Amino acid sequence: MRYPKLRELKEAIKALLKGPYTSKFPCQPHQPYERFRGRPYFHEEDCTGCAACAQVCPAKAIEVEDIIQDGQAKRKLTIHWDICIFCGQCQANCLTGKGIILSQEFAFATTENRQQLKDGVEKDFVLCDCCAQPIVPSAQYTWVAKRLGPLTFSNASLMLFYLKSFGLALKENISRRKEGDFLRSDRIKILCPRCRRQAVIKS
Repeated sequence: MRYPKLRELKEAIKALLKGPYTSKFPCQPHQPYERFRGRPYFHEEDCTGCAACAQVCPAKAIEVEDIIQDGQAKRKLTIHWDICIFCGQCQANCLTGKGIILSQEFAFATTENRQQLKDGVEKDFVLCDCCAQPIVPSAQYTWVAKRLGPLTFSNASLMLFYLKSFGLALKENISRRKEGDFLRSDRIKILCPRCRRQAVIKS
């Protein structure tokens, strides 16, 4: 006669005492573990619009759209939950660490409202004072200025943006420059890298 192994008997007794490992979802709500990776959400206050999350997303679930219209520029970030694989790379590589965070939500399957399976955020762009091209999202500029502290004043563009955000810089009429038509005074403006290079060479 074959007797059961002690290990198998031990596991059987533990299963009888502790009950099943599975939950009764969907009949009853299920509470995931603390480190469960669920549906990611953008956080308006902490997101800088740097798009680092879109660059590291292996499933290309985060869409980045730069919109320039009527002298205004915005960056629109949209995450598509129906494409997301919930790997957590977006949260791990976020500039602030809190711009996009994975929640514990997992039950969002649908057959009709697929267009609603997304979340997005919009950020204003800082425009170049000479060519009017977008440089960087203003929230990212603010975050960099706060991180640098007094070193902010070593960069003319960053210094002027920081002062304007507090209303400490004079408002002036912005005159657009053509290529090669820069003045020495243009160096003390909010410039994109291309225009700053031309302004430095010209002066």
